[in-house]
Amino acid sequence: MAEPAARLYLITPVLEDASFAPRLAEACAGGTVAAVLLRLASADERSLINQVKALAPSVQDHGAALIVTVEGEADLATIAARGGADGVHAQGSPARIRELRERLKGERALGVGGIRTKDDAMTFGEAGVDYLLFGEPRPDGSLPSLESVVERAGWWAEIFETPCAAYAPSLDAIPALVATQAEFIAVGDAVWSHPDGPAKGVEAVVAAIGTEEAVR
Repeated sequence: MAEPAARLYLITPVLEDASFAPRLAEACAGGTVAAVLLRLASADERSLINQVKALAPSVQDHGAALIVTVEGEADLATIAARGGADGVHAQGSPARIRELRERLKGERALGVGGIRTKDDAMTFGEAGVDYLLFGEPRPDGSLPSLESVVERAGWWAEIFETPCAAYAPSLDAIPALVATQAEFIAVGDAVWSHPDGPAKGVEAVVAAIGTEEAVR
């Protein structure tokens, strides 16, 4: 069976409770989602841990890794460990990322987003992150231009060994991002807003990603 040209990294909307679990399970059921970034709204630590525990089976039971991030301040390392997540996704200073890497050790994955410059990307790479995410929506919901994301992901994938994910705001954007050789294509609304549901959304994304042979 032909290998996909890139793996699928699925990003949830910001969630305030565990009611999203059925949609999450539907998206992951086909086994083609490599990882899910679980975006949680700000809450107290116990509530966040319980939310991760409640949502984790919808992802992990289908072979996908569960990565957690929280809007606002939160102890991501503790939430991931006690909630049973496979990793965390963070933004912020290199010092914060290095601290998280030290606390997580090699037991859980660490990803970083909100990367503004190439220098920042290289600094985060040196801090020991497991992947970098380029082009995700900003806090105000706006997006960087597709051209800038293609340029940044292509630059990173060509030079560095640490994997990167490139965010696709639509199905139409996926081929240009696949051509960068980014290891992961990150999607959100392209799946969750699909008129036939999340499973069909995932199928459409996988078809748009294509296979290594097709890309070559």
